[in-house]
Amino acid sequence: MNIATPTTVAWVGGPPGRVRLLDQTRLPLETHHIEVDTVQGMVDAIRRLAVRGAPAIGVAAAWGVLLGLQHGLQYGVERAGVERDGVERAGVERDGARLAELLRTTCADLAAARPTAINLFWALERMQNHGLARLAAGADGRQLFDALLQEAQTIHDEDVRQCRRMGELGEPFVPDGAAILTHCNAGALATGGMGTALAPIYVAKERGKNVAVYADETRPLLQGARLTAWELQQAGVAVTLITDGMAARVMSEGLVRAVFVGSDRVAANGDVCNKIGTLGVAVLARHFGLPFYVVAPTSTFDPRVPNGARIPIEERPAEEVSEGFGRRTAPRGVAVYNPAFDVTPAELVTAIITEVGVLERPDRVGVDRLLRERGHLALPVA
Repeated sequence: MNIATPTTVAWVGGPPGRVRLLDQTRLPLETHHIEVDTVQGMVDAIRRLAVRGAPAIGVAAAWGVLLGLQHGLQYGVERAGVERDGVERAGVERDGARLAELLRTTCADLAAARPTAINLFWALERMQNHGLARLAAGADGRQLFDALLQEAQTIHDEDVRQCRRMGELGEPFVPDGAAILTHCNAGALATGGMGTALAPIYVAKERGKNVAVYADETRPLLQGARLTAWELQQAGVAVTLITDGMAARVMSEGLVRAVFVGSDRVAANGDVCNKIGTLGVAVLARHFGLPFYVVAPTSTFDPRVPNGARIPIEERPAEEVSEGFGRRTAPRGVAVYNPAFDVTPAELVTAIITEVGVLERPDRVGVDRLLRERGHLALPVA
């Protein structure tokens, strides 16, 4: 049995091409796709959460680099297909410098979209480095575009495979005949594949396990209610929606056996940054003796950040709390604090499930070993 999951992001057409996104701000009432054909359009889509979830943001940003490059080529930085024979070397070098600047500027613009999810910077660094290497080898505009088109597709394909692998490695931790609790959305809607935290659930269902989910509503933007509940219903997984404040009650009644969440950035010591409210769930899980699993690819690890206190936390507009979805629910002028994420200390994490293995009781030594085995470094775009 194969679980049906939605396609969050896709490259269509081209060149010139476009990026088709499932607009997650319209769910669950409307399944609506948008097509993005400019870098600014991609930045806006990421900022307003039309596309969200760390892996999906990384994939979308990789495709976004293509949008900037094809726009620059179209308007004369160096037109695709230009003949190289007879061109003076100085002219070629000038074109190469212009292309390199276009690539750097495009990546910097996309990097400014949101500050917390490291996959954004990881994907852009990978695209930028690959492009600069091709330019150093003498690539022209068309060759650069083709090379980066292939690299973006590779990043996307890798995410699909990694999601599946995390599901397979996490499936043994999904209890048969019991329910798990999840917070926010870490399914197919948050990735280019079948998801992170929801992937073990999908694989468990494929393998015949009787599995159910309690989904936290996830205030203030209700990703659990709008997205996770919708996605699980579409996949045929039994799901019960609760408000965030009900998690303690659900745990105390023995209704769930484990907690699975995703992550937007994992620090070098194993501290985990995820959607606001995750820390509270982790504290409750420890109190009630429940395992707390984080499912995240190695691209979500940031070895340059020593601990969770150093992770930049995005603060979202006050209106998301005081008048969410267009209806005011708080007095005018009241002060609002609206961090989008919080950090769960490594000591509260039972294990981090990645595409290359399960890191139990994460700490600095374990994270370092995992990343060295993967040959991975996350380097933010300057």
